[in-house]
Amino acid sequence: MSLQHPIVAVTGSSGAGTSTARIAFEHIFHRLNVRAAFIDGDAYHAYSRTAMAKAVRRATIRGENFSHFGPSANKLDQLAKLFAEYGASGTGQTRHYLHNEIEAAEFDLEPGTFTDWAPIEADSEVLLYEGLHGGVVTDQVDVAQHVDLMVGVVPTINLEWIQKIRRDIDVRGYAPEDVAKVILRRMPDYVRYITPQFSRTDVNFQRVPLVDTSNPFVARDVPNADESMVVIRFRDPEAWHVDFPYLLTMIHGAFMSRPNTIVVPGTKMRMAIEIIIGPIVQSLIARRNQAMLR
Repeated sequence: MSLQHPIVAVTGSSGAGTSTARIAFEHIFHRLNVRAAFIDGDAYHAYSRTAMAKAVRRATIRGENFSHFGPSANKLDQLAKLFAEYGASGTGQTRHYLHNEIEAAEFDLEPGTFTDWAPIEADSEVLLYEGLHGGVVTDQVDVAQHVDLMVGVVPTINLEWIQKIRRDIDVRGYAPEDVAKVILRRMPDYVRYITPQFSRTDVNFQRVPLVDTSNPFVARDVPNADESMVVIRFRDPEAWHVDFPYLLTMIHGAFMSRPNTIVVPGTKMRMAIEIIIGPIVQSLIARRNQAMLR
């Protein structure tokens, strides 16, 4: 952790709402006039798309567990190195994973590959990481120790599966049985490396569907924001001076379910992130500015 160079990590799996969180943070930084360095967690995958497919096939033949959720498929040491270097000096190197042809065309590369490593934005005041492993801890690497504010964004497990099943079948053309195999292959790494992060987070935003998701393999539609609530849990409300009465007044339809938990309509998720996280980011920047004057 660092007073002068704070790090914020938004951690959660694909489809959890991390993109919504990213937009909310962009709005927060803009309102506070804060210069942020944005880090994409996919940049720390160890394999290109083609190489990953080959690695999965080799692991399957050997009967080994292997997935993007686990450390063997990621450069977690590089991520920890970036966080440590940024916390110490506000510098570091990263790269970009090129998800599609539009992103790849900008660099004259193929989709599913990486750009070269390069320095992050100069003179940033805060680093924002968005990806799978912002709070991960393994036997070899402790990424979480470097983070000043950790935000979890996660759906209930069946909702997460529905989103993956529908994307893989409808967009990528996978057969349902193949998607089920992928989910089972990823599960050990999900349980060991992804889930524990949400006990380390300062704030969790968990989207919970209000429709039947009991069998995600037969669900035809992904529950939308109107059909969801968001459960927001604070690990230590006093640490960030959370004003629950204010939040209940500002977010229509919100209510308390536990002393450290507030529930809001799914359509209010981005608004809730901005109202809750905005003052916390402001306090991090104020703390940074004071430290820079010493």
